[in-house]
Amino acid sequence: MAADWLGSLVSINCGVTLGVYQGEVSAVDQASQTISLKQPFHNGIKCPVPEVTFSAMDIKELKILEIPGSGQGGHPDFSSVGHNGRSAKGPVVPSSAPMAVPRKGELRVQEGFNSPQQFSKSYGERHLEVTSQAKGFRRRHNSWSSSSRGPSQATPKKNGLKNGQMKTKDDECFGDGMEESLDTDFDFEGNLALFDKAAVFSQIEISERRNGARSRGTPNERTPSRYRHDENILEAEPIIYRQITVPQHGGKEYCTDSGLVVPSVPFEMHKRLISVAERYGLSLERRLEMAGVCASQMALTLLGGPNRLTPKNVHQRPTVALLCGPHVQGAQGISCGRHLANHEVHIILFLPNFVKMLESITNELTLFGKTDGKQVSSVKDLPDSPVDLVINCLDCHENAFLRDQQWYRAAVDWANQNRAPVLSIDPPVSSRELAVEAKWSLCLGLPLPLAEGAGRLYLCDIGIPRQVFQEVGINYHSPFGCKFVIPLHST
Repeated sequence: MAADWLGSLVSINCGVTLGVYQGEVSAVDQASQTISLKQPFHNGIKCPVPEVTFSAMDIKELKILEIPGSGQGGHPDFSSVGHNGRSAKGPVVPSSAPMAVPRKGELRVQEGFNSPQQFSKSYGERHLEVTSQAKGFRRRHNSWSSSSRGPSQATPKKNGLKNGQMKTKDDECFGDGMEESLDTDFDFEGNLALFDKAAVFSQIEISERRNGARSRGTPNERTPSRYRHDENILEAEPIIYRQITVPQHGGKEYCTDSGLVVPSVPFEMHKRLISVAERYGLSLERRLEMAGVCASQMALTLLGGPNRLTPKNVHQRPTVALLCGPHVQGAQGISCGRHLANHEVHIILFLPNFVKMLESITNELTLFGKTDGKQVSSVKDLPDSPVDLVINCLDCHENAFLRDQQWYRAAVDWANQNRAPVLSIDPPVSSRELAVEAKWSLCLGLPLPLAEGAGRLYLCDIGIPRQVFQEVGINYHSPFGCKFVIPLHST
């Protein structure tokens, strides 16, 4: 029986001290409980001696890597040797019947190792498991079987494959039984549904409360002391939303996006406020420039902002029709048109010919003439097709008789028929309906009690100091924050 193992390739583990030996069995002595290996390898390195003998007391584990022959004759059921040197299973009497190795109809026999690398690859990766005579041998195979072929095993070409004589590269790499396990996809949604997030947070909350730690809270719970990323500010005192009070109320109140209350003022108080600011140095030219900048910035946003005014979109420059009258509101519109023209907006300025004009209008027209904007004095010269935006500066706060003039009625008819959205700058308070119905209206400093036809109301900062408000009896705190133009909502 001991002679049946001669020529077998085995791996012997002698523990941490002695290491692992691999080689071909050259002798087995049952009386002295020793086994000898020829051409041995120690920890993957070829030994300098031709043969090594091991005692059963030194062997921790013995693995059979290869059995000589081509499947003729039986072999005993001997897979490992214990610490005491005896086999874990008793020997089986060899049988004369051949035993098949079930490896998809193919058995490969390794006749010998040619290099230490082949021994190191074989150890721990491939060994022969002998279960019973009925089940036969089962070989665990992987990439070693393709990399350690013997001299007589040539790799056939792809054109020479016949009826499963050669396995595919995938089978050689991944082994038997792997294809069936990859057919079913992993159910991510079903696995995620098993996770109860609320229950986990509840357990964390209970654990932190027991340990006296600061509670993070559950997803459905929010305490007053917990803030979002945009409100993580320690408040020293409660917020006062009514920060602006006026001695004479205009009749309407508005609020900003942050909730601050902005009351309206009558036109007489607004006129007095502008007069006091002008006495302290806020001249008409400064107010015109501030109003023009704020109005142009709002108009650029209404035209599309960075989505419309880009270097790649120069062939689709927006067109704005600017309707102005012979008054301060008209001068504000011309200032706005100059800034829009500087931002590559196509401006068509309508201003009738008058014998006498204000000095502020003359100065603004001189600056506007240095831009690429176009000035017309007749409604017939305005475009027939709809423009992108109409800026209305036809009305005046004090002179209501302009509405009876022919040029005014013609400009109003053109604006109402053009079907373009209208932005009114500093519209007046009128008991009658506005001639041009606007979609947006821009007020200066403080809002006036405008009619419903003024559309959505916006407020711009023209640079009036706080002490100027206080001099006219207005308790004022700026509602603008980081902006110069803010929207106002009716309360």
